[in-house]
Amino acid sequence: MTATLDKPTTGAGLESPGGMLRGAARGGLANLAGTVCTGVAGLGVTWLAARALDPRGAGAFFAATAVFGLGVTVAKLGVQTSLVYWPARMRAVGDLSRLRECLRAALVPVVVAALVIAGGLWFAADLLPGRPDLVRTLAVFLPLATVSDALLAATRGLRSMRPTVLLDRVMRPGAQLVLLALVWATGWGPDVFAALWALPYLPAALFAGVALTRLRTRITESTGDSTGDTAERSDFTPRRFWAFTAPRAVASFAQMALQRVDVLLVAALAGLAPAAMYAVAGRFVILGQFVNQGVTQSVQPRLAERLAVRDKAGANLLYRQATAWVVLACWPLYLLMFTYAHLYLDLFGEHYEGGARIVRLLAATMMVATACGMVDVVLAMAGRTWWNLANVGLALVTMLGVDALLIPRLGAFGAAVGLCAAVLVNNLVPLVQVVRGLGLHPFGRATLLACGLATSCFAVPQLAVLPVHGLMVKFAATGAGAAVYCYAAVRLRHILMQGER
Repeated sequence: MTATLDKPTTGAGLESPGGMLRGAARGGLANLAGTVCTGVAGLGVTWLAARALDPRGAGAFFAATAVFGLGVTVAKLGVQTSLVYWPARMRAVGDLSRLRECLRAALVPVVVAALVIAGGLWFAADLLPGRPDLVRTLAVFLPLATVSDALLAATRGLRSMRPTVLLDRVMRPGAQLVLLALVWATGWGPDVFAALWALPYLPAALFAGVALTRLRTRITESTGDSTGDTAERSDFTPRRFWAFTAPRAVASFAQMALQRVDVLLVAALAGLAPAAMYAVAGRFVILGQFVNQGVTQSVQPRLAERLAVRDKAGANLLYRQATAWVVLACWPLYLLMFTYAHLYLDLFGEHYEGGARIVRLLAATMMVATACGMVDVVLAMAGRTWWNLANVGLALVTMLGVDALLIPRLGAFGAAVGLCAAVLVNNLVPLVQVVRGLGLHPFGRATLLACGLATSCFAVPQLAVLPVHGLMVKFAATGAGAAVYCYAAVRLRHILMQGER
């Protein structure tokens, strides 16, 4: 499946450019609010693991959740992208008659795959790093997490962000945090810790199913399975669905491996305690990833619609504005983590104080990645899923090679170097492809303004007070910079939020 961008057509279900940006912004802001909850809860879970468990127990927990995440990604078979791509294409051309068939073609194989992989993890737990009992505990909940993610992807494909925000951004992580606080208070062991961490996936899956059923019923009743007479019919077939999805399935696993397998490698090659330090030092990256994911999930269906009707200008506007929004939210976080690396690690206890170099290296790398925007999503929504697979595969090979070379020598810092190398490959290579192959790029006026504001307000003040020792001076510089940043963002919101007029 590919899309050419040189001959735009008119889609029956398309919004105006202004409506497109407003809709994406509303969804992005709602998702961003939920992301704050998810990020805070994620850091809270990490803090509780570091405080409630000894370093080896925490390392075993992080290793087990890494295996769980990889298993969920494999079981989803790549359909989370396809469940946005195909409904968006149907809406763009004004034909929703095959929506039910699309959902059935995706969800039935996912359920079967989740059950098979959960059983495989149960019987293969003794062969994996860490503690087998934790892996088996999480394997029980793997089908629930898989189905929940797939159902929520389908609701996003129908332009509804509310189920994702409420269930995946607020309810589930909030429940995890509350339940794990109970573990810390009672002094229970890692096995109970793991079980209560996974338990909220049960209500999340049930409510996601209810949300999708209601949404599909409402759309069917309002359109009669189609938006009316149209000159162009949907090109969906189950065969085309899986031709698009197959490379995304492999790419999704490789993408998750980039985020999770390094923890397992540190546990296997350097020990559980270094694995815990590496997981704690890099946990802040999840905040930025959630912000990026929140904006991307809001923009993704609209981007697919524009690319489906070959609207290059509209796709480019979405890409640039989404990049600007992510930079505006994430660069201050990464600059603050670079500045206060030691203070951040002190929150988790004395066992993790040696990870400051990891924090700073990851923060600098993630700033580069954020400025590239959602390059992988742009490629996927343009139908270049094989390009996406090749890029992620190259990044994964890069990380594994660097990790094998450096983890035995440098421990957790070697894994950080490997991850940073992979992140750069996985963003810069597709950026070149998007620019040269699709004629799109993320460096619009809003993006450059967001980069300049963040640098001026958070990096420059810290450089100015660098010769002065004392934490209070740094705090004062940060507070002043943050105030100026908020003021400037409000004053310049017509550029940052509405694009180039």
